[in-house]
Amino acid sequence: MDKRFFNMFGLTEDQAIALLQTPLEQLNAPTERYVAAAHLINFPTERSINALIAAIENPSHDLYDRITRRKALESLGRLQAAKALPIIRDCLTDEDIYTVENAVWAIGEIGTQETAILEKISQLLDKPGQSYRTIIQTLAKLDYQPAVSSIEKLTNWPDKPIASAAIAAICRLTGDYRQMGQVVAFLQDDNVNARRGSIQDLIDAGYYQAIPQISRCPVSIAFRLRGIRLLAEVGKEKGLTFAEVEPYLDSVIYDHPEGLDLVHEYDQPPTIDFTIGELYHTDFGRCYLASKTLLENYATAAPEALLTTWKKEAHNDYGAHYHVIKILGWLQYSPAYDLLIEALENTSPQFQKSRAAAAIALGNLGDRHSISLLHKCLNSQIFDLKYAGLLALEKLGDQEGKKMIAEDEDWLILSKANRI
Repeated sequence: MDKRFFNMFGLTEDQAIALLQTPLEQLNAPTERYVAAAHLINFPTERSINALIAAIENPSHDLYDRITRRKALESLGRLQAAKALPIIRDCLTDEDIYTVENAVWAIGEIGTQETAILEKISQLLDKPGQSYRTIIQTLAKLDYQPAVSSIEKLTNWPDKPIASAAIAAICRLTGDYRQMGQVVAFLQDDNVNARRGSIQDLIDAGYYQAIPQISRCPVSIAFRLRGIRLLAEVGKEKGLTFAEVEPYLDSVIYDHPEGLDLVHEYDQPPTIDFTIGELYHTDFGRCYLASKTLLENYATAAPEALLTTWKKEAHNDYGAHYHVIKILGWLQYSPAYDLLIEALENTSPQFQKSRAAAAIALGNLGDRHSISLLHKCLNSQIFDLKYAGLLALEKLGDQEGKKMIAEDEDWLILSKANRI
């Protein structure tokens, strides 16, 4: 589990518990108890678990108490606190659907074979307005066979992420994977949530045969990379080789729009200003279409326009930040060298994708002065930064980098190094 973002608040266990127990009216900010409940994931102790349980038992209907209760359920799930199962089970009848959703998810994380709990979760599929996707995923994860008929009713649900989860769950519960092609098809849906959801459903089903299609799905690299890495592990146990995974893994790390099957298109040729603005879209499918358009239609004017948007907004918007870095590299815009180095060395959690993007961009610039800095990437614990460093160093003709990770613990990293 990637825990880079868990410990962002710097609280001690005592401070977090004290905040969680402080009356709402005495807090400096009403969200402080939510923060405390989130932070206790860092302390897998009896004290933290008891404090989180007490937060759930708080009967207040105040909005901030409700969101604290939801976060406490999530933290107990992450802590896999079996002791908390009775109180979590009671939350399955809560009037707040988000509390119910987090309770279901937490039970899935903790795990149980208690029929009464599993049947209670299954019955939620007949209750209007519930978070069906989470319920379906949990029932499949806990292998609750009696839920098949209830889940099957949702395979044609109009909400595509729900339909995708239902199809994948039926395949898992019955052992019949002939319908998984329907889940793979959602990778090319125009709904970004359907695309993202289908990757998770393919992961949950262990359907490693979809690695090639996942690599070309127009969503953020984070979703695709996670899918490929997890499914490669499943496939490895069944004889999948690194050589079969490598081209798709390389393509995702390079992340050039030509390596994607884009699902959007423009009705008419867009202006450069409109295209730059699309780099800020929350649907990365639109961002990749904008990147492709800038590379094909505005290669000469794009660098200056990108630097302008960088100074104005992109330097502080993690999505646009990533895309600007990538495009400057594809355009081989050498005046951006210092900016790329700055991005490579930026350790702020929200800009981690941009570090790998900067490594690839520096490889594209062809400036061998960056080799020593790229060597430092290989000491990172961040998979995509390390892999991108290898690709960039290979492009720069460096052979020393691969020797630095000759005994890496990650088989994908080690295999890549051995093939360079």
